[in-house]
Amino acid sequence: MPEFTYDMLVIGSGPAGQRAAIQAAKLGKRVAMAERRGVVGGACINTGTIPSKTLREAVLHLSGYRLRSLYGASYTVKQHITMEDLLFRTDHVVRHEIDVTLHQLMRNDVDLFNAHAQFVDPHTLRLIDLDKRGTRAMRHLSAATIVIAAGTEATRDEHIPFDGQRICSSDDVLQMQRLPHSLAVVGAGVIGLEYASLFAALGVRVTLIDKRQRLLSFIDAEIVDTLAHHLRENRVTLRLGEEVSGMEPFNDVSGDRVRIQLASGKQVVTDAALYSIGRTGATNDRGRISVNERYQTNVPHIYAVGDVIGFPSLASTSMEQGRLAACHAFGVEATSVPALFPYGVYSIPEISMVGRTEEELTAEGVPYEVGKAHYREIARGQIIGDTIGLLKLIFHLQTHALLGVHIIGDGASELIHIGQAVLSLNAPIEYFVNTVFNYPTLAECYKTAAFDGINRLGGVRQDAVATSSRN
Repeated sequence: MPEFTYDMLVIGSGPAGQRAAIQAAKLGKRVAMAERRGVVGGACINTGTIPSKTLREAVLHLSGYRLRSLYGASYTVKQHITMEDLLFRTDHVVRHEIDVTLHQLMRNDVDLFNAHAQFVDPHTLRLIDLDKRGTRAMRHLSAATIVIAAGTEATRDEHIPFDGQRICSSDDVLQMQRLPHSLAVVGAGVIGLEYASLFAALGVRVTLIDKRQRLLSFIDAEIVDTLAHHLRENRVTLRLGEEVSGMEPFNDVSGDRVRIQLASGKQVVTDAALYSIGRTGATNDRGRISVNERYQTNVPHIYAVGDVIGFPSLASTSMEQGRLAACHAFGVEATSVPALFPYGVYSIPEISMVGRTEEELTAEGVPYEVGKAHYREIARGQIIGDTIGLLKLIFHLQTHALLGVHIIGDGASELIHIGQAVLSLNAPIEYFVNTVFNYPTLAECYKTAAFDGINRLGGVRQDAVATSSRN
């Protein structure tokens, strides 16, 4: 056996890399990690998940969004909100999460190298350090196992002149120095939709452009339609089925502007533009990496986990992938990532789902029924001022087994875990009928939706209660 410097080398310190490194360290292995950014946490902590979700909370608070149904659409907590106001909270949370990650790595004796990693051979990495003075230093480290968790970067069109102010990617949108009066978001995927709804809640005139005809095709159509309706109410212009053919900055009497040319011949003129057309694996133009069910590449001792391997590209699943890869590498039995996991879209309003959609079940010929609960019908919905929220249960027509849960509204990404647990148990929707929920809470929506679904069938099964004060 050759002598290696480490048992495992991990490239990248995002959720997947961090979990792989710590799991290996817990197994008593010598572990090192290379992180090229200079700070740990990957895009998740530094430019993506954590800052954007913290920004969302700042927007909800400062804009007074949650109270507008009570005090009117013009209500705001703070007049003249600035980017500095919005980023104050974000910077604090990001620094805290970086510190937490660093302490976790240190506590588990993971050696951290702030360096760019390159393969020399299948067991050896060349680490290239670049200090603040631009001095390059190289070292070589070897390991029995290498885990690639390099993550992704925002996709950039080489013909678009990004400057981080007027024309931004999702990686640098939070570096904007001023809040624009108008914003064009190119790309209506999850990231684009989240930012479009955030800026719209601040009163920014948003134009959302996407070449697809429908938003979020993996989400239940009724939920997406509810979101689209709300975006339009917030003065978001949806330009679906439109492709961008060019983008350029220019100046007019209004100041710095951006002109976007559409393939249809139309033009969109705006103060700023956010280009959000997906993400690309941070692998020197190699893109996504193919792996087997154990996260091994075509070289068995080299694993790849997280966003760099593609779908589902969620921080939650990436963490599990990293842990499971480390377990497999060192012969520890572990189950695979569960097939049933929730999605969360942190738009305003929030969306979350788990299980099947109506469209999928219809295509497969599965008989089903639905039950719905609107937040406006729930006391808690009135208390918090959310009158657009909706919880939707999909269940099998004959067995009543729960098949899917779809939520739009405040707390959707938290509420979804109740449905996830019941789905995992393969339980019928009568479970919700026979369960007592705290009152007043949004969780009551499960009970109300279950009654609604059963009532649509014209009755109940013997083990269900026949009446409800809310139905």
